[in-house]
Amino acid sequence: MATVTNEIEVASSFSAATVFKVFKDFEIIAPKVNPAVFKSVETIEGNGGVGTVKLLTFGEAVPFTSGKYKVDAFDEGSFSYSYTFFEGDNLMGILHSITQHVKVISSGEGSIFKQTIVYNCKGDEKPSEETLKAEKELYEQTFKGIEAYASAHPELY
Repeated sequence: MATVTNEIEVASSFSAATVFKVFKDFEIIAPKVNPAVFKSVETIEGNGGVGTVKLLTFGEAVPFTSGKYKVDAFDEGSFSYSYTFFEGDNLMGILHSITQHVKVISSGEGSIFKQTIVYNCKGDEKPSEETLKAEKELYEQTFKGIEAYASAHPELY
C-alpha cells in the first residue's frame, strides 16, 4: 500500500490561538467563503470532539460530491487537529482513506497554518500531480477566505 503526502503552509497575521479558533468554525465559515468548493458540512454523529463523524458535501467546482470523515484528534492546547476521510467519492476509487493533520504554530507576530494530507492508497495507483496541486491551491484559497472572514468579524474572533 503506497502513501502520498501533500503539504500546505500558509502564513497568517493572526495569532495561533485566533487561527485555531477560526478553523474550529470551518464547517460554518467554509461554505460561506468558498461555496463553489464546500457546499455544506454536517455532523452525523458526535459532539465535535474525537470520534465525531461529519459529512462534507462539495460544491460544483469540485469533481466530487461528498466525503465522510471522522475526527481523530483535537488538542486546543497545542492548536492541532486531525481527521480522516473514510468514505465518499473523494477517495477516487483508489484510496482507503485521506488523513489530514492541521497544526497552527506561533511565528513572530502571527502564525503559520500547516496542513499535512496523507493519501492512503489501495494499491500502487496514486492521485495525480495535477490533483495534488489543485487540492493544495484549494486549501490555500479557502484558508485565505476564512482569514478574511475573521478580519471582517473581529467580534467573533
